[in-house]
Amino acid sequence: MDTLSFKTTNVNKVTAKKEWVVVDATDQVLGRMCTKVAKLLRGKYKPEFTPFVDCGDNVIVINADKIRLTGKKMTDRIYYSYTGYPGGQREATPASILAKPNGAEKLVRRVVKGMLPKNKLARKIIGNLYVYGGAEHQQEAQSPKTIDINILK
Repeated sequence: MDTLSFKTTNVNKVTAKKEWVVVDATDQVLGRMCTKVAKLLRGKYKPEFTPFVDCGDNVIVINADKIRLTGKKMTDRIYYSYTGYPGGQREATPASILAKPNGAEKLVRRVVKGMLPKNKLARKIIGNLYVYGGAEHQQEAQSPKTIDINILK
């Protein structure tokens, strides 16, 4: 084995090749789409993935209003939050979140955040996610490339 060189490469903040990616959420199932978005944010689809570095892409999700949930999840799924005060436990269903202004953006961001690790890196990575309810987004200057989320595993 003197002819081959096996070398583990670690990516750091400077050498990470971050791209801008647009994902269309039209008629996508919420959980299945968000798992793929979370993998894109972490950089797990890249061969030089390093778990402790932000080496993932910047992801723009458009048409978040056209997302769908299967079964009775729209009314039966419950998201809990706590205000910090006694008796301050709040609960919300996806239907109640979607009824509010910018509800689709908040729901997608919440689901993706739950799929990331619970540490400082994940709080930084969630900042690379941009969710829009319509087909227009504000990141045209970055010239993002559109990918089909269905071909990813």
